This record gives sequence, structure tokens and C-alpha cells, in this order.
Amino acid sequence: MALPNAYTQYNNSKILTASPAELTLMLYEGAIKFCNIAVVAIEQKDIEKAHINIVKAQKIVDYFRQTLDMKYEVAKDFDRVYVYLERRLIEANMKKDKTILEEVLEHLRSMRDTWKEVMRLNKEKGSVS
Repeated sequence: MALPNAYTQYNNSKILTASPAELTLMLYEGAIKFCNIAVVAIEQKDIEKAHINIVKAQKIVDYFRQTLDMKYEVAKDFDRVYVYLERRLIEANMKKDKTILEEVLEHLRSMRDTWKEVMRLNKEKGSVS
């Protein structure tokens, strides 16, 4: 069927043409999505699905950590947050605890929303020139 292939091509194109800021936003959205899937999987007692999606969220948080430019002071603050989130994701995965995942989700949503605001402000600033 051509429809799934067209959707895949659209998503690939979206990623390949995205700016670094848009890619970061997509990663936040992905981590949130995977945590949400894991919460539902835990509620449904689907341990494997929960594990797979928590690990996906962990990989995204780890990627954020690995790409921090530590020459900036704010990067150290982000590093501490990411270390905390990684630790909580590991704990949530070990215990299959949706309450911990909901806490992580709260942090990820806050960070995503802040990132969206930074993008908006930069766009406005750029259009003023």
C-alpha cells in the first residue's frame, strides 16, 4: 500500500529539512510520546512495551546530555537535570512505576514548552532585523 510509504517519506523529509532548533523540539516531543506510551503500557500490564518505550525516552535524554556544550554555564544546569531524568527513567523502568514516569513527563513538557518559547522569541527577533 502506498499510503504508509508516503507517510514515511513525509516524516523523513520533515526531519531532513528541519533546523537544529526544530530537531530539538522533535526530540522533546519524541521523549514525551515514548513516556506516554510507557504509562499506558504499564496500566495495561504490558511490561515489554513499557520497557521498550522507557528505553527510547532514556536514549533521547542521553543524546541531549551528550550534545551539551559544556563551555556554557547553563549546560551544567541542563546536565544536572538530564542526569536526574535519566536516573528517574531507570527507576521507573525497574519498578514499572507510572507515577515516576508522570513526574518525568512533567519535566519534559516544561522543557519542551520553554524550548518552544525560545524558538518563538528567536523567530520574532529575527524578523525584526
